Amino acid sequence: MRRTLAVLSVLGVLVSAAVPALAASQAAGVEKTFLIPSSDGYGVAECLTTGGECGQVVADAWCESQGYAKSASYGIAAQDEYTGAIEAAPAVKTSDRPIRITCRD
Repeated sequence: MRRTLAVLSVLGVLVSAAVPALAASQAAGVEKTFLIPSSDGYGVAECLTTGGECGQVVADAWCESQGYAKSASYGIAAQDEYTGAIEAAPAVKTSDRPIRITCRD
């Protein structure tokens, strides 16, 4: 009986120490940005680039399908977001740029 109480008290201390750390990590949230080709074949690029309710619904659905809670932002990716490793990147028409969706927990 004493051993069981000792184990339970140790577990209680460990759990009480872990809960604030877990809450802090969840409060900070995890974000990840996805780049989707504008010519993905599903027609979501038009919806995501025009914004409004359609864009928010599509971005949230994308994030949920990737295991995230919702989208933090979306839109046309800036050229330096997908060509950062190339020193003299060629100019790309806005309509050919990939779509950026940032998801968060």
